[in-house]
Formats: sequence, structure tokens, C-alpha cells
Amino acid sequence: QVQLVESGGGLVQPGGSLLLSCASSVNIFEFNSMGWYRQAPGKERELVAEITVGGATSYAESVKGRFTISRDGAEKMLYLQMNGLKPEDTAVYYCNAKKLRYPYWGQGTQVTSTS
Repeated sequence: QVQLVESGGGLVQPGGSLLLSCASSVNIFEFNSMGWYRQAPGKERELVAEITVGGATSYAESVKGRFTISRDGAEKMLYLQMNGLKPEDTAVYYCNAKKLRYPYWGQGTQVTSTS
């Protein structure tokens, strides 16, 4: 059974950094892709960053140059390094994994950037 558990969210001042982690219960290379989504109050969930099984990465325009997605296969972990956080990055961040187009989701972790 696939389980994804996020950690690392919190409160940070604008310009600060956070590292989000997602622990998978299964080998992450069983997934076609993994990614991070976020959902702010009153808004739809949006893709932030994604990494394919082959290692190709893609980012939302709003986070390019500030966020970096990475993974550790041996530890079954997915990461999102977030630098230069802005108030508009405030949202619940979700770890996502796709296996033959079926999506798996973590429970989410809150990220708040405010002064």
C-alpha cells in the first residue's frame, strides 16, 4: 500500500527558506513521476514542481529559480528546497506520486510566509 508522508512545513519570513520532505512507503522508482502541489485558501490545487522517473524536472513559472525538487531513491524520499519564499507561496503543500496515471497524495503540510 502506497503512503506518502510530508514534513518540513512551517512559518517563515519573506525571503526565508524551507525544505519539504516526502517519505514514500514504497520504492519511488515504481512511480512514473513524483511532484509537489500546493493549494492556497480559495484557490485550486496547482502543480509546483515535478520529477519524472527518468529524472527530468519541471517547475511552475512562479517558482522557477527559487525552488528545487530532488529525490533520494535509497531513502525513498522526495524533497522540495524552497528559497526566497514570498507571501504568495503560502499554501498547503502536497506530495504527489503517479503510477500508471493513478495519483497518490500525502496529507499535506502548511507553509506560511509572512512578516
